[in-house]
Amino acid sequence: MANQLHFGPEDLMRCRFAVSPLWETQEAVRTLARPERYGYHQPWLRRIRQAAAGLDLRPMWLLMPRRGYAPDFFCRAPLGPGPSFDAEIARVRETSAEAAHTDIALALADTPGALESAIGRAMLADPERAVRDLADLLERTWRLLVEPEWPRLRALLDADVAYHSRRLAQVGFERVVGELSPRLRWTDSTLTIEGPVAHHERVLGGQGLVLMPSVFAWPNVVSGYEPPWQPAVVYPARGIGSLWTAAPDAAPAALARLLGRTRADVLCALDGPVGTSTLARRLGLALSSVSGHLKVLRSAGLLTSRRYGHEVLYARTALGIALATGGSSAVIDAGDAADQQ
Repeated sequence: MANQLHFGPEDLMRCRFAVSPLWETQEAVRTLARPERYGYHQPWLRRIRQAAAGLDLRPMWLLMPRRGYAPDFFCRAPLGPGPSFDAEIARVRETSAEAAHTDIALALADTPGALESAIGRAMLADPERAVRDLADLLERTWRLLVEPEWPRLRALLDADVAYHSRRLAQVGFERVVGELSPRLRWTDSTLTIEGPVAHHERVLGGQGLVLMPSVFAWPNVVSGYEPPWQPAVVYPARGIGSLWTAAPDAAPAALARLLGRTRADVLCALDGPVGTSTLARRLGLALSSVSGHLKVLRSAGLLTSRRYGHEVLYARTALGIALATGGSSAVIDAGDAADQQ
């Protein structure tokens, strides 16, 4: 299945990039209940373990089905390119009870058992209070879990926007959306987002589109905002492999003993989607040597690859990131989230 966004001539003129601390905050909450994401964020998970234990995130988790509708009102697209969290949470608090009730009901219906839960019933019975409580919870989560890391996160997100803005000027919108994610496809004025979701279509109608890079949503692509909310596509930010722990100049000795010195250096040099020729220049190695090592690392499950034009771009998997950065086992256990719901 797929989401499809249909563009008119004016919509292309109103496409823009934005960075949202509110989006990253609610997606950080989602990450704590998604063990499959732990490999990408282990250093952060270790740092926030104690603070996260003091937050009751069950109301948010109830509204975050693995597949289905998630409320737009607490992760709406920002009005400007880089608003503050305070400005964004103020907009959340302005959400009407009617809009909140509609969003909450749709999300609870897609979360098994949520409509029958005490928390779910309470949110539906008093959506005005639900908006206040959810905004308060988002703000506490931001202060405790995300704000301390925001300079690091913001630098990576801004670098992504700068890179893709340059690419937009160089190659145009059609090429750029293909570079954002292999799940995005542009055909006949329609942007298609492939994924395991129910079919969704929206005519932009002159509103344009907000493109938002995300750290915590990585490697997923998120879309499907319903009217009246601003249409947006959230895509995986570049360079997440070196976000939490910078890759060393040379591979650690233990990793070199495991993989071999050159192969370990190749793995550690992959700080984002990179082609064979770029890696060869970076490492001062023969193209054929780098190509062979990349194939072995990919076969071992440490890399993914995708074709872009005439080039194949390689990026580390969660296991590859853990090996290259010295990550240990995740220490956050959110496996009880579903039971608590």
